[in-house]
Amino acid sequence: MSYRAPVSDIAFALKHAAGFKQALDDGLYGDLTEDVVDAVLEEAGKFATEIIAPLNVVGDRQGIVFKDGAVATAPGWKEAYRAWAEAGWNGLAAPAAWGGQDLPQAVNVACLEMWNAAAMAFGIGPVLTMAAIDALTAHGSESLQRAYLPKLVSGVWTGTMQLTEPQAGSDVGALRAKAERTPDGSYRLTGQKIFITYGEHDMTDNIVHLVLARLPDAPAGSRGVSLFLVPKFLLNADGSLGARNDVRAHSIEHKLGIHGSPTCTMVLGDNGGAVGFLIGEENRGLACMFTMMNQARLAVALQGVGIAERATQQAFAYARERKQGRAAGVKDGMSPIIAHPDVKRTLLTMRALTGAARAIAYATAVAIDRAHRGADDKMRAAAHERASLLTPIAKAFATDVGCEVSSLGVQVHGGMGYIEETGAAQHFRDARIAPIYEGTNGIQAIDLVTRKLPMADGKTVANYIGELRRTADAVKAANDPAFGAAGARLTDAIDSLERATAWLLKDPQGEAALAGATPYLRLFANAAGGTLLAEQALAAARMAGNGSAVARMALARFFAENIAVGASGLESTVTEGGASVNASEAALA
Repeated sequence: MSYRAPVSDIAFALKHAAGFKQALDDGLYGDLTEDVVDAVLEEAGKFATEIIAPLNVVGDRQGIVFKDGAVATAPGWKEAYRAWAEAGWNGLAAPAAWGGQDLPQAVNVACLEMWNAAAMAFGIGPVLTMAAIDALTAHGSESLQRAYLPKLVSGVWTGTMQLTEPQAGSDVGALRAKAERTPDGSYRLTGQKIFITYGEHDMTDNIVHLVLARLPDAPAGSRGVSLFLVPKFLLNADGSLGARNDVRAHSIEHKLGIHGSPTCTMVLGDNGGAVGFLIGEENRGLACMFTMMNQARLAVALQGVGIAERATQQAFAYARERKQGRAAGVKDGMSPIIAHPDVKRTLLTMRALTGAARAIAYATAVAIDRAHRGADDKMRAAAHERASLLTPIAKAFATDVGCEVSSLGVQVHGGMGYIEETGAAQHFRDARIAPIYEGTNGIQAIDLVTRKLPMADGKTVANYIGELRRTADAVKAANDPAFGAAGARLTDAIDSLERATAWLLKDPQGEAALAGATPYLRLFANAAGGTLLAEQALAAARMAGNGSAVARMALARFFAENIAVGASGLESTVTEGGASVNASEAALA
């Protein structure tokens, strides 16, 4: 089964779970209207469904070809990318000053879900270009912006992030790539980078690499890295492409999934050094990198949502068609497996986790929009803190959900799910990278506990928990039998989250807090995700004649009564489990 973009679900989650409609009503987006947003999402859904989705299997089975340092993408890949860029999708949220449409990040994020659901190996490429645009816009010199941003925004050129090295992994401070100053103000870079997504390809005629490297007199560790722009082709004075730069793909990685995406080992400086141009200040590359990384982390969250949505669609379709066994009360013939309670539970789990992850990711995007577009410094600062709090949760939870839901999709297909021809296995394979790159999910959890919870002396997280509690109270006040015990179960989960948060804030840097960081992030996500699903259900119930209200209430109830109820166990793991982690050396021997 191919993918069909769930535009109505995406629009509803964006408006009523993430707070986008309220932001529109507040005037955050100027004269932007719901009709325009709906039209953009509708067109994105068509492109994802009709153009990108059919290439997913092609990219997986045929992959890419690497020969003599050049990469050839799968058949149809190049043409689809160029049509996508020509339609303006690459510059959807980019600044109008450089040719972008300056639409909200929240709208762009909703589209990112669709690109990645249609074909994750396709969708990851533009993510890096968008991150490069953000970094160059925020930190690049005017001359670099003039030379590179119009082509990056239009998608005529693509961008990469070259951070990882064999010995460094996630430890950026351990990188060894070198940069030397030259009299003309440029730099010469030498070194090796690994796992570089779309480091080489045939979809555009230039690739703009953003590379972390260390100057000879740089301080040790992460305080001594700088960020450089290294184009595949240097530019002539008139902006046309000039000589080939001293940067090349040495090889490609042979991966578990996303076979259509070229992941390259890159070598800089075989012939005297790759010409690079400083972005920001010397030895301040970490700040520039995080501008890129935070954008990429949210985008990767949408990869998790997208792959979960696609796996869920396929599992539901199969479960309706596949007949096996006889459901309770059926006297004759076999029943479709969707009629069996255990399969129902599996499918509902898939749909509920996908919806919760989507809501959290979209809410993060709206917070980012408020941080950039808020009416005053105080509002922007508060929104920035909200976005900072939610980003690691969105990235880790959504990508974990991508793996869990795609695995459940294989299970629904039974033995046929383990066979490549159904496509269920590809979703599982593709999803597995997302919890690893752009900062592993363990790193996200540690960041949440050690850096984000203590923000504003704990007031940022306390305010957010207060908002969750008001929604849970509204569910209880609705007194609608369709919600079942959802209000009470969500309140229990929020209580566990509040207690676990208070416990961690006593010593957020301690070993016990570090040991409990990952279960705490899941506890947070379960409480928040379940509450945001309830928020959508409440919104639908308030709309006269809304045909989705019953289904949304049923899904919110399922999440609260079957998933959120695990909060108390996660709370115990956070507050009590650290001792067993840190006292288990014998078991690690």
